[in-house]
Amino acid sequence: MSSQWLNLLRLFQSRLSQQITLWVFISLIFIESLILIPSYYRRKHELLGQLEDVSGEVVESVVRLTQQNMSPIVFGEEVVKLTRGSQVILGVAIYQENGQPMGIFGESPTLSFQDIQQSDLPHVRKLQGQRYDVAWSAEKLGKPYIIIIRHDASSIQPQLYAFILRIAGLVLLISLFVTGTTMLVLGKTVIVPILKLRQDLINAGEAISHNQLNPNFYALSVQRHDELGDVMTAFNQMFQRITWEISERQRTAEKLRVEQEKSERLLLNILPETIAERLKQNPICIADGFTDVTILFADIVGFAKLSERISPTELVNLLNEIFSAFDHLTEKHNLEKIKTIGDAYMVASGLPTPRPDHAAVIAEMALDMQQEIQQFNTMHNTDLSIRIGINTGAVVAGVIGTKKFIYDLWGDAVNTASRMESHGLPDSIQVTTATYQHLHDNYEFQERGIIPVKGKGKMMTYFLTRKKDPDI
Repeated sequence: MSSQWLNLLRLFQSRLSQQITLWVFISLIFIESLILIPSYYRRKHELLGQLEDVSGEVVESVVRLTQQNMSPIVFGEEVVKLTRGSQVILGVAIYQENGQPMGIFGESPTLSFQDIQQSDLPHVRKLQGQRYDVAWSAEKLGKPYIIIIRHDASSIQPQLYAFILRIAGLVLLISLFVTGTTMLVLGKTVIVPILKLRQDLINAGEAISHNQLNPNFYALSVQRHDELGDVMTAFNQMFQRITWEISERQRTAEKLRVEQEKSERLLLNILPETIAERLKQNPICIADGFTDVTILFADIVGFAKLSERISPTELVNLLNEIFSAFDHLTEKHNLEKIKTIGDAYMVASGLPTPRPDHAAVIAEMALDMQQEIQQFNTMHNTDLSIRIGINTGAVVAGVIGTKKFIYDLWGDAVNTASRMESHGLPDSIQVTTATYQHLHDNYEFQERGIIPVKGKGKMMTYFLTRKKDPDI
């Protein structure tokens, strides 16, 4: 029972409920006021009519009891006799037809002969304060006189006030009853469903934010065949459409995310991560100088002869297997693969992020590449070998052009590293003096001596053989 009263209280606390209640109440008051005004004047006319009935009876009685040729004085005396002792009639004034006063008895009326001589009515009325004057034309009753009777109307206004209070009280009760009934009916059929629909909207937002596809809505459990039912149907359709659109966008976003990840991986397979980010932000030419970088060139020896014995597809598959193994080593030593040209492989260390051990990690890479070729030969029963050249120096690295980007190196140090590979020997790792200076403390070398190098002249070179045993 208490919950019902609580729901009723909440109902009247609703802003829409308050507005409906206010307008219904005001409308009823306005309508009843329109009815009260004519009722007031009708009641006033009835009360004044009761006073006229008294004076009318007096005039008719005098006419019936008097003779036709009775003198005016005698006629007036008869009127006074009949009105004497009356609490309603306070005074009488009698006029002849020509307006000659015949006598005034009691309180003098304010209604004069001049006020009534133009009137064709049997009697004329005039209400002034608490007095009510009525003029009777006795000529139409068979007497050549005009009688003005003054009445006490002091009881009229209190009776009208009482009448207004009774009507106003009744109007108020009717208005309260109709308003309350309307509020209860509207509350059950309109306000409560609207409040629940508002809660459905809140729940819909929560459901959408939490990806809840089938929430328990009030609008889903109600079947109505009116405008509010149409609103609930539209709400259900809207929620289904929104959830479908969100699901579609999520699926599209997921597809875009997957494709973006593929694009990112593809881009990072082409360019270093830092260079790729710079190109995204500002797609212009990138050229950075590095003073201390180690570059490695490697070439597969015997691959040309192998291509004469196997099909192109098999050849490419074998080369892909070798270079994939080299790529794995590049990731293992955190180096930067630059490019492959035919059966040649180029990798660098110390860029795009400088590092102090750039020469050492390139040495480890070269030694691991020799082992990979040995394992490949054992697995595939081939006799391939690898020729490696290494140099250390200053380079310029970056990306140029607008299509088919590639992160490349330029400078004399790059050319010298390439010459170290091309002037080297199979199964050997030839390095320059600059690289030797970085590595001779931790690695063992075999001095090759001074050799002529194309485009460089005579150069002192060394063969890297293995890493020194730290225990010796």
